[in-house]
Amino acid sequence: MRIAVVADVHGNLPALEAVLDDIERQAVDRLVVNGDLANRGPDTGAVYERLADHLGGATLGNHDDLMLIATRRRGPPDTQWLDDPFWGTVPWSAAQLEGTGHIERLPMTIKVEEPRAPSLLFSHGSPRHYREGYGVDLTPEVISEITESYPADVLIGSHTHRPHLMRWGRYTVMNTGAVGCPFNGDARAHYLILTLVSGEWVPDFRRVPYDRAAALERIRSSGMLEETGLSAMIFYEEFVHASSFLVPFLMWCETDRREKTRDNWDEFKKRFDVRFREPDAPATVRSSQQP
Repeated sequence: MRIAVVADVHGNLPALEAVLDDIERQAVDRLVVNGDLANRGPDTGAVYERLADHLGGATLGNHDDLMLIATRRRGPPDTQWLDDPFWGTVPWSAAQLEGTGHIERLPMTIKVEEPRAPSLLFSHGSPRHYREGYGVDLTPEVISEITESYPADVLIGSHTHRPHLMRWGRYTVMNTGAVGCPFNGDARAHYLILTLVSGEWVPDFRRVPYDRAAALERIRSSGMLEETGLSAMIFYEEFVHASSFLVPFLMWCETDRREKTRDNWDEFKKRFDVRFREPDAPATVRSSQQP
């Protein structure tokens, strides 16, 4: 039994196509889509269409949920933040999904139980919240809390855009990394394959090169940078550098009581220029049991 898990595509169609080509060569039995197909990149609609046959085995990510909130079909009644031009990519991306009906089908978790195999529980973040990602800050106490409420032997999450592996007692926690926008300084498209071997799920953390130049050109030519707010420019820089900038920028603005403006973004880039280094982008596929 071999299961491929893709997540955090974020509208990056060239990265998704490269990963799907690699998956086709791996002879997997099942594909799980672990959330966040939407936003950040320019091709949310095309990504959903490409994965339409697999959305029956998909979880809801936080950016997917933003698409529902933006179209007023789901979410809190107070959505005034959508009127802030800074967040313009959200309604811009959501418009690509109008009438498709794709997102409504997505659950928060997917559980897989095979005979004589540890049980698997997929969720975009954790089963408690799609923004609670598995990463270096994960503690045994948190694993214990999660597995007590959501029993499973192996927890598979995404969301942080960084691959991760942790074992605690009989529990294993994995993070797939991101197909469309990794945050670990490696610009290849990341995904995970799980293979059942002698009653154990063996991970294969894969990093696949793709045509980044075409992906970046697609962002520039799509109109997203011109038609939406500052967040689009920040997302573009995240694609370029394979690093997280949006959350650090927002935290910096909040701490220094600054507005989310282009001038302050330029100041952020100058002050924290060490963050904006060239990523690794090897032209070969990396395959490893370790992240």
